[in-house]
Amino acid sequence: MADPENPENQAIADASEGAEEEEPVKQRKNGLYPGVSDELAESMRSGWADTERHDLAPVAQAAETAARRAALSARFPGERLVVPAGNLKTRSNDTEYPFRSSVEYAYLTGNQTEDGVLVLEPTATGHDATIYLLPRSNRDNGEFWLDGQGELWVGRRTSLTEAGKLYGIPAADVRTLPDALRAATGPVRVVRGFDAAIEAALTDKVTGERDEELRVFLSEARLVKDAFEIGELQKAVDSTVRGFEDVVKVLDKAQATSERYIEGTFFLRARVEGNDIGYGSICASGAHATTLHWVRNDGPVRSGDLLLLDAGVETHTLYTADITRTLPVNGTFTALQKKIYDAVYEAQEAGIAAVRPGAKYREFHDAAQRVLAGKLVEWGLVEGPVERVLELGLQRRWTLHGTGHMLGMDVHDCAAARTETYVEGTLEPGMCLTVEPGLYFQADDLTVPEEYRGIGVRIEDDIVVTEDGHLNMSAALPRRSDEIELWMAKLQQG
Repeated sequence: MADPENPENQAIADASEGAEEEEPVKQRKNGLYPGVSDELAESMRSGWADTERHDLAPVAQAAETAARRAALSARFPGERLVVPAGNLKTRSNDTEYPFRSSVEYAYLTGNQTEDGVLVLEPTATGHDATIYLLPRSNRDNGEFWLDGQGELWVGRRTSLTEAGKLYGIPAADVRTLPDALRAATGPVRVVRGFDAAIEAALTDKVTGERDEELRVFLSEARLVKDAFEIGELQKAVDSTVRGFEDVVKVLDKAQATSERYIEGTFFLRARVEGNDIGYGSICASGAHATTLHWVRNDGPVRSGDLLLLDAGVETHTLYTADITRTLPVNGTFTALQKKIYDAVYEAQEAGIAAVRPGAKYREFHDAAQRVLAGKLVEWGLVEGPVERVLELGLQRRWTLHGTGHMLGMDVHDCAAARTETYVEGTLEPGMCLTVEPGLYFQADDLTVPEEYRGIGVRIEDDIVVTEDGHLNMSAALPRRSDEIELWMAKLQQG
């Protein structure tokens, strides 16, 4: 990996200072760019083709992002609204983590560029939107090849003119924004936690309470998905289905290595067809399946055990699937594994059936938990009746978690929404959620027979509420135990 800190590639001074000014070549003799001759510097200033793109059409979601900004404008009239994308985060020394834009920024703009900021400036009739971005690297002062974030190091940036065409929002140089915000007057709200420099420029103008209201509104705005979002979620689900098929085909190789072979196999599908995985893949074999968020993925994969695979592809527009299947590594459930699996399947069926417009959000959870509590009583693992078990929550020793959550640009979407509009709210057409009951018998649980210990089962599908009920977006993946076995056999035979 090339090193931008090498003396021969010394970065120029902060690109935000004098980025628009031409630097006289002779100044380089004073040590501003050590190791760069006048002749090389002069050569690098010229001989480059004009790459400005004039044929750009708006991004696919431009109409939707405009509508979202209009709703935001109507909610906070007369106030300046500031929504940052975020900055690169250091992984170690001079390397950064891959950048992922804040959900709020991407939701309102369709843009995913680091350091970007959306500003809605109040007007007499609403707001004027401006998207603030870093412009193309300056070729006159050497920034494009001498700065570690110059375009010859990290790739071409979109020009401000191009950005305006792509996102349907006038674009400006983000390096001018902090000073403009410091000089601005009137009420301001900012989405916090993504850009310290922008927040510092607003220190005396914002309050935590007001900013939280902005964050909550943007979270609740995503509870009901528009047609574009549902389409993107279906793309994510379809790619995830193919990723699960990929894994089944290589389970023999995973048995020869570890859970990481499964993780890597699914990741390949996510990177080929999407942006990334939507969250850390859970590739839990054997007793690891009883750890809800097992992401170490470093254990053995053994014939006779179950594999709990919880994974999702994230699309290029940052919408993620979230699907779980529990599979017999050797392709066939044992009698006990099948009994537990079928109980979870029955619970999931009850939960999915409860998803419909007008239903309370909690109903699908309650329906699934009732089935699981009944099974635990039937198996003699907890004393009934079922109503007593549910009232005391005794089933939770083995069910552990809620039966689902909203899904979208975050795997646990709309997390800042108020309780009364989310978990105590009512389902509406366009809401997308998971239904994912599970049973988990820990390896050290002495309250259950020994043969149960170390078995974990979860089944999860992605459901969209429709006008007359629901649609299982991930129905292409089999769920019944007999269907699972037939599906695995077919894939592994060729």
